[in-house]
Amino acid sequence: MISHEFNRFTNLKFVSIVTAAKIACAEREGAMKLSAQHQADLFFPLDEFYSAEGRSLPAIDQIDGAQMPQPYRQLLVHQGDMTPTLEKFHGSRISLKLFDKRLGTDGWLSRRVALTLDETGRPVEFGAIRINLNLFSPVARDHILEGVRPLGTILNEDGIVHSSRPVAFLRVQSDELINQTLGLKQPQVLYGRRNVLYNENNEPLAEVVEILPPTEGRQ
Repeated sequence: MISHEFNRFTNLKFVSIVTAAKIACAEREGAMKLSAQHQADLFFPLDEFYSAEGRSLPAIDQIDGAQMPQPYRQLLVHQGDMTPTLEKFHGSRISLKLFDKRLGTDGWLSRRVALTLDETGRPVEFGAIRINLNLFSPVARDHILEGVRPLGTILNEDGIVHSSRPVAFLRVQSDELINQTLGLKQPQVLYGRRNVLYNENNEPLAEVVEILPPTEGRQ
């Protein structure tokens, strides 16, 4: 009898240990999945282009704006548009370089792009943007679809009232795609942000991820 009860107790204890281990494993897997999903959310809409090309996302961390070193903090931690901010910093007009685009049946246009200096052609930003064409006038929509001027330039030159609201500041380990686009020879720690643009009716005009190359001081 004692032996039977002892074996039963031992078996129950073993089952409890196994069950606890399974729960812990499931929790770890769930945390990993949430972490991966969180990274994809931080990199949206750029993550969609990575997925379409079968690429893994680079290492991404969300950081507080106050943690960002200069000059990246002055270039990224604000509620202004990136195009005029970069034009002022570099003392040059900026154009759009288009690498890939997709126009959905819902009227949203997604583009993987770089911003380049007109004077030298040097890339000063890499990223992706998703634009709600439904909220633009036919004239502004045509300007966007031309794929020559950055959206920030079009918004300002066409007098479109809007606001910029960053939702996350990023630290990114550059990968092959980023290095190729920005002309980097080796992986480096870069900084960027995920931003949403709204019109005067508080409707989202665009979602964008903006990543800057290594930059030194004020130009």
